[in-house]
Amino acid sequence: MALKTEAHHGYEFGGPLGAIGISFILPIVCYVFAFLCNDVSGCPPPSLTDPSTLSLEKLKQEVGWPGVAGLLNTKSVIATLGYYTLSLALQTFLPAHEVQGTVLASGGRLNYRFNSFASAMFILTVAAAGTFLQGADFPVWTFINDNYVQLLTTNILIGYFLATFCYVRSFSVKPNDPDNRELAQGGTTGNMVYDWFIGRELNPRVNIPIFGEVDIKAFMELRPGLLAWVLLDLAFAARQYGTYGTLTDSMYIVVGTQAWYVLDALWNEPAIMTTMDITTDGFGCMLAFGDLVWVPFIYSIQARYLSIHAVQLGWAKVAFIMAVQLTGYYIFRSSNDEKNKFRTNPNHPDVKHLEYIETARGTRLLTSGWWGTARHINYLGDWVMSWAYCLPTWFSGYVIHTAALTGDKIISQGPNGEMAGWGTPITYFYMLYFAVLLIHRERRDDGHCRAKYGNDWNRYCAIVKWKILPGVY
Repeated sequence: MALKTEAHHGYEFGGPLGAIGISFILPIVCYVFAFLCNDVSGCPPPSLTDPSTLSLEKLKQEVGWPGVAGLLNTKSVIATLGYYTLSLALQTFLPAHEVQGTVLASGGRLNYRFNSFASAMFILTVAAAGTFLQGADFPVWTFINDNYVQLLTTNILIGYFLATFCYVRSFSVKPNDPDNRELAQGGTTGNMVYDWFIGRELNPRVNIPIFGEVDIKAFMELRPGLLAWVLLDLAFAARQYGTYGTLTDSMYIVVGTQAWYVLDALWNEPAIMTTMDITTDGFGCMLAFGDLVWVPFIYSIQARYLSIHAVQLGWAKVAFIMAVQLTGYYIFRSSNDEKNKFRTNPNHPDVKHLEYIETARGTRLLTSGWWGTARHINYLGDWVMSWAYCLPTWFSGYVIHTAALTGDKIISQGPNGEMAGWGTPITYFYMLYFAVLLIHRERRDDGHCRAKYGNDWNRYCAIVKWKILPGVY
């Protein structure tokens, strides 16, 4: 049976070798970025800009390498588990909007409790109250900044644990399972490493005392990791304020635009029901690592950079960056709203005029409006917004000197601005990575739709020719 599934679905992400690379190289990438953006020597460390002075020992000194044993500590583990427990409690006990998920291959449907926005508001309100009372010294913010690398390690280990737990538990899924448990089509190739990575069970759920039934994938998708992105940003903003006595316009933009993106996703939580993550992919290392590690720790790099090197943009640059953000958001939100309205109520006044083709499966595919412009026009908006996260760092790069008389740290781009631009691969990495991610996701989705709709998909592609960016791709 595994061979048939593999032949039908095929490997993705480069197969088993790609799965190994992503699962064990990307954590190293996270550590690299954590140490390249440091408050010891600069961003990047000066010896990297002058290879003739580079040595392993000097590099360790410049990045503040704590040693392997220093990558983890008990208090970070306890704090992280406490945060996850709080998230579980809020999901369980706060009022929620209960809905049914999409129809599964078995014909059944799962029930979901949606209250991630209310949960986030609770946590952020507590954080706001603490900040009001204690300012930048609020213990949550100082703890995050003091234990950043250790928190990163803790979440990597939790991601690996969840991927392993769900993989092992997936072998208890029965044919025609009475609890509507089923395997993900792409996660039953028979290759242990690949299936562990991609996710073998589609919607793993567990019963936890006090908290009841928890859908692991849906919970991890929008709760601890996504909100942690905002919390990390806020901790870095507090650090900038504590250091400089003010918040720069660049920090306001980064924190504001990224928080808006996260809260918008939480407010529209039911929209995840039609995403590939929920409908197609199992829950394995790919999603566990992405949700809990990659999103919060890589996506917050800009705020971490600005917490050390405070960049003041001025009104002209602020206006330009905000125009970019609003353009991307308009494309992203308008296109998604159009799709969701059409799917839930095709007769809605806003979408009833749209043209479409009907497939042999009875599904309607839009061929006008936003979705007649490109098959994934929402990806374009998503990517344009990513520019607004990186641009506030401008020509990034800084060096840290210690004043001879006072011992104070002096952070600048050098006497002649020679460090400007050297940090660009770090602070603009998100924008480049996100473009690759969206193109790859579009190709995955195209493959699934081609297998699902057959000739109808070819007919649809002949009408809607562009994939993401009209006239280009």
